[in-house]
Amino acid sequence: MTDEIIPFDEPVTLLGGGAAEASLLHDMLKLAPVLIAADGGANMAIAEALMPERVIGDFDSVTPETLAAIPAGRHVRLAEQETTDFEKCLSRIDAPFVLGVGFLGARVDHTLAAWNVLVRHRGRRCILVGPDDVAFAAPDRLVLPLQPGTRLSLFPMAPVRGESRGLRWPIDGIAFAPGGRIGTSNEATGPVGLSFSGPGMLVILPRACLEPAIASLRHAAIPGVRAR
Repeated sequence: MTDEIIPFDEPVTLLGGGAAEASLLHDMLKLAPVLIAADGGANMAIAEALMPERVIGDFDSVTPETLAAIPAGRHVRLAEQETTDFEKCLSRIDAPFVLGVGFLGARVDHTLAAWNVLVRHRGRRCILVGPDDVAFAAPDRLVLPLQPGTRLSLFPMAPVRGESRGLRWPIDGIAFAPGGRIGTSNEATGPVGLSFSGPGMLVILPRACLEPAIASLRHAAIPGVRAR
């Protein structure tokens, strides 16, 4: 096993082994051209005639035929079972931002595990992208240039408080918690400003908001993490 951080100058599309449409993958590669496969995600990459820069995981889902098609120098096999393949990848990728495809929607337990990883590694500036939604871990402060009426959901993965402007239902003074108050199905009245007392909050937006979400997340300050 290696804890080596793998740096990339360009944004990364991280392809998981869950359900993902080929059209979604190709759309993400236009925004984040470096392709990394999380274990079985390499099967789809090769099927789409795409060569990943790395395939990272415990290799329990990637087929021997797929591995044979990828140069051995791009294999990063991590046999430990304490982390998911998504975490194995995200914790080792250093890029301006990461777009994760194939991590939402296929199985609820896998989605929850991916959300858990997002909030614990929010410094990686990763956005998970599904057919209808995008999700990312909120920095302490965030400004989103949203249109009035845009759906915005907040889901806490840890106890956290926040303040807002530009939301139909302001969150000021609310104590959020996974087993307590949550903030789904809120609505923008225009550009939205959010601030939080610390890590732990997920932001969920329609997929159409992906590009403004990328721009906002890239410019947001995250303690201990340099902007790229």
